[in-house]
Amino acid sequence: MGASRRQEKALSASAFGAFFDASPDALLAVNAASTIKMANAACSRMFGYTRDELIGSDHSMLLSEGFRNETSLLREHLEAQPDEPLPPREVYGLHRDGTEFAAEMAGSLLDYGGRQVLLVSVRSTEHRKDADAHLREAMSLLTATLESTADGILVISSDGRVAGFNDQFLKMWGIPPDFADGDSDEPIMRLVVSQVANPEAFMARLTEVVENPGAESHDVLDFKDGRTFERYSRPQRVGERIAGRVWSFRDVTPRRQAQEQAQQALTDLAAQAEQLRALAFQDPLTGLANRAVFNQALTGALAEPRLKTVDVLLIDLDDFKEVNDILGHLAGDDMLVEVARRLRGCVPTADVVARLGGDEFVVLLTACPDADAIAKCIVRCLHVPVTINGTVLRPSLSLGLASIGKEAIVASELLREADIAMYAAKAAGKNRFLRFHPDMMTALVQRTEMEAGLQLAVTRGEITVVFQPIVSPRTGQVVQFEALARWDHAGERIPPSDFIPMAERSGLIGEIGNEVMGLSLVQLAPWLREDPSRSLAVNVSGVQLQEPQFADGVLRLAEACGVGAYQLVLEVTESVFFDPDCGLIQQLSSLRAAGVRVALDDFGTGYSSLGRLQDLPVDAVKIDRAFVSMVRTGQERLPILSSMINMAHSLGLTVTAEGVESAAQADYLTALECDSLQGYLFSLPETGQRLELAIRQAEDAIAALADRHSELD
Repeated sequence: MGASRRQEKALSASAFGAFFDASPDALLAVNAASTIKMANAACSRMFGYTRDELIGSDHSMLLSEGFRNETSLLREHLEAQPDEPLPPREVYGLHRDGTEFAAEMAGSLLDYGGRQVLLVSVRSTEHRKDADAHLREAMSLLTATLESTADGILVISSDGRVAGFNDQFLKMWGIPPDFADGDSDEPIMRLVVSQVANPEAFMARLTEVVENPGAESHDVLDFKDGRTFERYSRPQRVGERIAGRVWSFRDVTPRRQAQEQAQQALTDLAAQAEQLRALAFQDPLTGLANRAVFNQALTGALAEPRLKTVDVLLIDLDDFKEVNDILGHLAGDDMLVEVARRLRGCVPTADVVARLGGDEFVVLLTACPDADAIAKCIVRCLHVPVTINGTVLRPSLSLGLASIGKEAIVASELLREADIAMYAAKAAGKNRFLRFHPDMMTALVQRTEMEAGLQLAVTRGEITVVFQPIVSPRTGQVVQFEALARWDHAGERIPPSDFIPMAERSGLIGEIGNEVMGLSLVQLAPWLREDPSRSLAVNVSGVQLQEPQFADGVLRLAEACGVGAYQLVLEVTESVFFDPDCGLIQQLSSLRAAGVRVALDDFGTGYSSLGRLQDLPVDAVKIDRAFVSMVRTGQERLPILSSMINMAHSLGLTVTAEGVESAAQADYLTALECDSLQGYLFSLPETGQRLELAIRQAEDAIAALADRHSELD
């Protein structure tokens, strides 16, 4: 009996194969993975492939674009509703030679080797092409609708009737479903027209398109409620004939609002930049003229043949560093402001009263009958006690006076003579003025001796590094340390403001800079490796960037210390970008490409940094302490500070504020969304052995600020 059953089964399979192959319709069995498992001879004839080529191939190659998911839909229906008959589906087949042909497709589920496959029957309907032309038109319009479902779609037939739409169209225009199901389009049109801001223009465009069926249209619709749509219309063709028109609507209200906000922001920034340009030649801290104004005025005065006297009075405050070190930079800035006020009062008829930078001031006098008397007056007037933060201070200054003689002299040389006389006044006991005399060149010799000492500073181990923490008010943690160079020579600590310019002039800055970079990376590497978000900032001179191998050296040094390039921040001043040597920019670009970040130091003090900021290859800016010092109570309105921070953020740059010494300043800058803060409020610069102390002090200060906020709340 078992043998008989096997014979019957074999006969049944043989009969099925015969019937399967004899069918005039193309038959193919497709599994769930869309792979053809069986195909009959009619299938090979219809599609132009051999049976071996068909079996194992993806069945989608037999259907035209837009109909390749029909078998999936057919399978889903049969699996969900096996007892419900499904009429044949209209599709387009794709012959091997690339030609398309109309066909209808039906199917049923079949058990094949223990697995369920879809038996698909395909019959060509090319002979019905003329009779079914209207059906293809409707299918084309429907396909166009389905292909545009991202926007609100409305399809109008060639006779002006609504042929189709998607749900998004109804939602965008607020059209009730019963309107859409109605026999008349009038309610929909009235509702649509009632919403647009300019109904006349809306209808005029519709009329224009109706009169020119082949035209495409793309415009913007403004609504009464403030929304904005983009409207796009194109004809839908079947062959050479226009079968209707597809209207696509896209809500671009957020984009339009963003564009308007961006335009307003640009307008505001332009106005702010104009205000800042007005301050381009003014020292932001004291309100005096700056170096650029003085240089221009001095050059002009020396070029004027009618002027018989031109005098330059160069002023430097004595021991000003001690004020900063003992009382803090905020007190030092207060003293500078008071000195500027007194200086203006002493020389009301001066051509220019300027601050050159730091604690250095200069006065330009022309046609002055007695410059010595003016110099005496300045020394006397400034040496009057002043109370700063409860401490009585008595400003002391050294003044160098240089005047034109019979021989012609250039501006830089006259200023140099005043500088030499000023150093002679310091050497003579300070708080006095001296007129330049050729014998004062001895001062240059002394400076030369100091330069000779600097030549051996690295060899003797006199160059050291201290670190000042930079905190994130958002995270409440120390996120960066700035490395600061120190020179201890002959029992005296020489300030960077003295030896760094000397190192640049003498060509030693490369050696000293490499020493500082190496010491910084070695000492800070363990802290940096604990958290990849931490970073080290090192000041870099433009002279260093002129060295061709500078970038490669920095990257090799970081790699040797196990520090990622992305954890290194190089601080440069704006003057670096004024150098005509394009190699500097290439060095910075090479470093940035490797992950190193570049910060613009002393941001805002250069008279073109704001205007050129968007063109500079930098990732961050550091606001100069002169601007931070403007915040005293925290109640000030300082558009300059907010403008600088907003401008930097609009360009994708991060912002660090230097010289933060009070809680009011920290709160003010945090409210302006300044990314990082640095200053004596958090910690003094500390050696590598005292990093933990610096971190603890900084985080304690941040915690105190947070507690202060809680109390205020």
